[in-house]
Amino acid sequence: MTDTINNLETAAHPENLRRVAIDPVSRVEGHGKVTLLLDENDRVHQVRLHIVEFRGFEKFIQGRPFWEAPVMVQRLCGICPVSHHLAASKAMDMIVGATLTPTAEKVRRLMHFGQMFQSHALHFFHLCSPDLLFGFGSDVAKRNIVGVAAAYPDIAKQGVLLRKYGQEVIRITAGKRVHGTGSIPGGVNKNVSIEERDYLLKDIGQMIEWSRDAVGMIRKLFEQNLDEFNAFGRFRSHTLNLVRADGAMDLYHGGLRARDMDGNTLFDHYDYSHYWDVIFEDVKPWSYMKFPFLRSLGTETGWYRVGPLSRVTQCDFIPTPLANQARMAFMAFAGGSVAGATLGFHWARMIEMLHAAEMIQELLLDPDLQGTDLVHTGERQERGVGVIEAPRGTLIHHYKVDEHDQITRCNLIVSTTHNNQAMNEAIRQVARQYIDGKKLTEGLLNHIEVAIRAFDPCLSCATHALGKMPLEVELLDVSGNRVDVLSRSSDGAFCSPD
Repeated sequence: MTDTINNLETAAHPENLRRVAIDPVSRVEGHGKVTLLLDENDRVHQVRLHIVEFRGFEKFIQGRPFWEAPVMVQRLCGICPVSHHLAASKAMDMIVGATLTPTAEKVRRLMHFGQMFQSHALHFFHLCSPDLLFGFGSDVAKRNIVGVAAAYPDIAKQGVLLRKYGQEVIRITAGKRVHGTGSIPGGVNKNVSIEERDYLLKDIGQMIEWSRDAVGMIRKLFEQNLDEFNAFGRFRSHTLNLVRADGAMDLYHGGLRARDMDGNTLFDHYDYSHYWDVIFEDVKPWSYMKFPFLRSLGTETGWYRVGPLSRVTQCDFIPTPLANQARMAFMAFAGGSVAGATLGFHWARMIEMLHAAEMIQELLLDPDLQGTDLVHTGERQERGVGVIEAPRGTLIHHYKVDEHDQITRCNLIVSTTHNNQAMNEAIRQVARQYIDGKKLTEGLLNHIEVAIRAFDPCLSCATHALGKMPLEVELLDVSGNRVDVLSRSSDGAFCSPD
C-alpha cells in the first residue's frame, strides 16, 4: 500500500476518521459495499471491499445425497449457475469413478461455452458499457443500460441478442436457461438432437461476427483513452488459471498454472485434485469472503488474481483462430502494457466471448453431440474435486462423501473469492489516484465501483467464511418489538446485552 493511503491501525486518532460507505456496490451480481476512512483533510486512510450477505451453502449441503449436489449448488447464483452445476458434476464424476463418454463431455463443453458466452455479454454490454462509453464520472442519470440503449441502440441490441443466444445454448443442453439439470454424476441426461443443433447453427455466424465487433469496440475505447485506461487501478499480482496439456486455453478442464508477478512459473499443469497443497485460505473479521493465497508465498504476499485477464495472458495460445489472432493483438498492444491493466479484463473478456462463439460452432458440427452413450460410472471414491474456468475465473468444488452416499464436507473456492485481495488492491489504487485529498462526489466514488466491475464479481457466490464475522440476531414479537438479542463477536464469543 502506498504512503498516501495509511493503515487505520497506524492513525494517531482513528476515532476521528470519517467513514464513507458505497452501499450497495451497483451493477454487480450480489450485495457488497465499500468503506473509506477519511481524515479532516479528506486523506484516505483505509479502503475495503466488504461482502455483507451470507449464504451458507457449504454447511447446509452436508447430509444431502451426493447426486443432488450439481442441482443444489447452482442455486448459489442466477448468473453463473452452469459453472457451479458443471464444477459439482466434475467432482461427482470422481466420486462415482467416471470416465466421460465423448458425447457427455462435448455436451457439457457446449453447455459451458453457452454460459461463458451469455455471462460475458451480460457483463460487458449491460453492466460495464455505461462506464466505458459515457465516462466514469459522467451523469449518473444516463450512466446505465437505458442510457446506452438511447445513445447506442445498435450496441444495446447486440448485447441483448448475444446473451439470448447463450441462454438458448444453455436451455438446449441443460434443460432450462437458469438452474437446469442436464449434467449428472458420470455424464449428462440428454444429447443434442439434429433439430436443436440446426436451430443453434442458424445464428452462430452472426454471433461470431458481433463478438469480433465487441473485441474491436473495446480496442477502440483503449485507443481513445489509453493513458487513463492503462493506469486506472493498476497493480501487480500473481496469477492462477487452468491450461490444457499443451498450454492452450481450456475453459472446461486442464491443470493449474500459477505465475508470480514477474512472470516466473510457480507451478504448471498441477493436478487440481490436490489443489490444497498449493492453495490455502485465510479469513478476516470484516468480510464473509475468504482470502486465498499460494502456500509457497504465504498469506501476506501470496494472493493472486484469476479470470479473463489471467487466462488470456497466461495461456500459450487460444485454440480457435479468430480469438487467438485477437489475443496476439491484445498482447502486442501498447508494447504489451495493457496485459497488466485492470481495465484489460474487459478486453480479455471479449476475446473469450469470441472464443466461446467459435467453440460453440465447432461443437455444433461434431456428430458426437447426437450420441446415445451418455453416462459412465466406475469404482466409487470418497472424495471428489471439480475445477472449471467460470466466466469470472477458476472455480473449485471439493466434496467428501460417506458410505451412506451423504456429503460430509464441502468446500467452495469461487472465482470472486480468488480475486478478493486483488479487488481490494485495485480499489486502493483508485482511491490513491482519484479520491485522496479531494472532496467526494458521486462520480469520484463511481471510479471505485468501476474498478470492482472490471473483475465481474459474483458477490453472492463468494460468501463462505462461516462464523468469522460479528453477528447480531434479534428476536421480534408480532408487533415488531424486540424480545431478545444475541451477539457474536469476531472471535466467536456469544453474549447478550442484558
